[in-house]
Amino acid sequence: MMSNHSSATEFCLLGFAGSQELHHILFAIFFFFYSVTLMGNSVIIVIVCVGKQLQSPMYFFLGHLSALEILVTSIIVPVMLGGLLLPGMQTISLAACVTQLFLYLAVGTTEFALLGAMAVDRYVAVCNPLRYNVIMNSRTCNVVVIVSWVFGFLSEIWPVYATFQLTFCKSNVLDHFYCDRGQLLKLSCDDTLFTEIVLFLMAIFIILGSLAPTVVSYTYIISTILKIPSASGRRKAFSTCASHFTFVMIGYGTCLFLYVKPKQTQAAEYNKVVSLLISVLTPFLNPFIFTFRNDKVKEALRDSVKRCCQLLED
Repeated sequence: MMSNHSSATEFCLLGFAGSQELHHILFAIFFFFYSVTLMGNSVIIVIVCVGKQLQSPMYFFLGHLSALEILVTSIIVPVMLGGLLLPGMQTISLAACVTQLFLYLAVGTTEFALLGAMAVDRYVAVCNPLRYNVIMNSRTCNVVVIVSWVFGFLSEIWPVYATFQLTFCKSNVLDHFYCDRGQLLKLSCDDTLFTEIVLFLMAIFIILGSLAPTVVSYTYIISTILKIPSASGRRKAFSTCASHFTFVMIGYGTCLFLYVKPKQTQAAEYNKVVSLLISVLTPFLNPFIFTFRNDKVKEALRDSVKRCCQLLED
């Protein structure tokens, strides 16, 4: 705890309630999820780079999405795992807290921008296939990815700066497993109303702004697919979008619940559950979503495994 009119130089993370035995069980579960997430997304990156079948814009974007998923979970989960192993509250320095929050929000924003771009890519592929290679050329894809990364990191500078300009005099204990912005605002003895309104408007702009091209793209995609006369043709056209659409539903759904609301300081338990969905479950599901429903990815994976086996035999 801290005295009034002072600001924190470090924070204590409460993490998860429960006994040490429960913490060890949670550690095993989350460590498993984290390991599979790292391995699965790394495999996608490798096969996108080396697989001849996957040399197209869709898989180029998928490789970057997998890299972002690795970053998102790696920013949060190792700290969380450390808190589950160590008895008592886990301390984190002010600098580490600033860095963690900034990277988490910046990578998340980059991911939203990339998901919007992937939706437009699917629209061009389904609705304008004859001009697909002309519109989605390598230069366009590189520009889209660079803009997504730059926008993601630049757009979160002010929100994080404004958050840590506040004076944290109520306490230095965060009821969370990472440096959550909502919990930080709870600790401030300053008037946070203006900051919360601006953060809400920025969340609206970022999340709904990237969702808009997704909604428009899929409106045209569905309309085009329904006009295809054969059932097999409709299934084939929809299969090219199914994985991305599934990931969009999960990713946007969880983030809308967490960030797009006027009041940032909601119940800690609610925050923890939704944060687990974003930082643990979604990155874990990404390789499965884009593998099980995609024949080209499965074929590239089989070819990679065969090449590895041949190298080992030699």
